[in-house]
Amino acid sequence: MSDNPLTGEVSNSKLAAVFDSSADARAAAAALLSEAGLQPQQVKVVGPDEPDANIKLEPEGRGIWRTIVVAHVKLGIVGAILGAIAFGIMMWAGLPFVTRSPVAAAAATIAFATVGGLLLGGLVSIRPDHDRYVQATHDAMEARRTTVVVHALSKDEQQRASELLAARGAEVTATL
Repeated sequence: MSDNPLTGEVSNSKLAAVFDSSADARAAAAALLSEAGLQPQQVKVVGPDEPDANIKLEPEGRGIWRTIVVAHVKLGIVGAILGAIAFGIMMWAGLPFVTRSPVAAAAATIAFATVGGLLLGGLVSIRPDHDRYVQATHDAMEARRTTVVVHALSKDEQQRASELLAARGAEVTATL
């Protein structure tokens, strides 16, 4: 399972390693399985004429929907809690605009903080860190190069795979 509590995906840590030749990419993929201890479903090779490249890059369609829900719910709740804490601090401090209308102040503070949490949930959901990873693979396909895609289950796995692939001469692009 993932090491990120804000997402519903199994693999949050991904990387793309671009090789000049298909043979080098396939040898590197085999090395990942034998030396880095990754499972076959975690390692994909994307060639220049790959018809299902996007599915190999982001195979967890259901996980993405779970990420959208989980990130929004968890961060929305965190926002509401932080809003309630902020309201409590303002009440304790005796701010006149809060003490005169505590219900309205509480509602406004909690509502704005909840919306802030939901906006952060949206940021987590769109996964902006994946753009470079996806673009690196598409650029490699256009340049007739081959990419090894790794869906690591943790940052540690991602780091091991990155080091192994870089040592084999790949241009490695990783997600956060």
